[in-house]
Amino acid sequence: MTGQRERRRDVGEAIFADEVGIEYGVYGAFRLKSAYQPIFTPRGGALAAVAVEALIEPHRAAMPVAPSVFFDSITAGDRLFVETMCRMLHLRNFRNIGVDGLDLFFNYNPMINDHLGRALAEIRLMTRHLGDLDLHAGMLVCEITEQAADDQVLAPLVREMRRHGVRIAIDDFGTGHSTAERMSLLQPDIVKIDGGWFAEFCRHAAAERFFRPLVSSLHDRGAKVLVEGIEQATHLRVALDGGVDLLQGYHLGRPTLAGTLFNQEPLSIEALMGADNKVVPLHLRR
Repeated sequence: MTGQRERRRDVGEAIFADEVGIEYGVYGAFRLKSAYQPIFTPRGGALAAVAVEALIEPHRAAMPVAPSVFFDSITAGDRLFVETMCRMLHLRNFRNIGVDGLDLFFNYNPMINDHLGRALAEIRLMTRHLGDLDLHAGMLVCEITEQAADDQVLAPLVREMRRHGVRIAIDDFGTGHSTAERMSLLQPDIVKIDGGWFAEFCRHAAAERFFRPLVSSLHDRGAKVLVEGIEQATHLRVALDGGVDLLQGYHLGRPTLAGTLFNQEPLSIEALMGADNKVVPLHLRR
């Protein structure tokens, strides 16, 4: 217990800045960099970027590695330390994406920090210092990973985030833990449809006809619907026909490192329907 508290105090000491001020974390042989994937909303015949999801891009020996390689290497005692460091990196680097007016989605795994008192204290500490980073709570969307977390811990955490103005998204909807009871308990502002589940769903001939009632039922619960994993024109068509509010995926834009700018121009839906590759041109600042 003492060791874990010590590690939490030292998170800031594992974060450094490069020559242009982009911050990165160090854990063992890995250098951790913040990447941000754009999230779009339909507007007329186009898709406009309204948010980004923060993701970690691990590097080892100056080369990117699969996130699973990095996360599988973390010892159980270090998982809370690493998650806290990743979240701190994303908040600090958000100003470096070069785009104003976007919301920031970040991931929160309730299985890692299941001590209610410590978890609540961590949320309060995070929100207290947002102003120092030119952020405010209304810009933030916390993605709760849909796992078998203890509802007696999860419910107070969600209430605390909402009390500070942070919106709540249920991640990985469709993968097994998104029960009606969990939806009623958390009352999410946003429901994020799992990309793998959605891709399999889109293989069915009647996908459009069956997807719209699902979206409507989520809207009736007061939640916006985000579909992730849009990787081809078929996925985009089913999502748009279903009336979703937000879209994310490689067909629209890939994650880009902090310090990299993506094109802010709206994306033509007509062009996306006929394109096989991502269409967001990237312009390196450095």
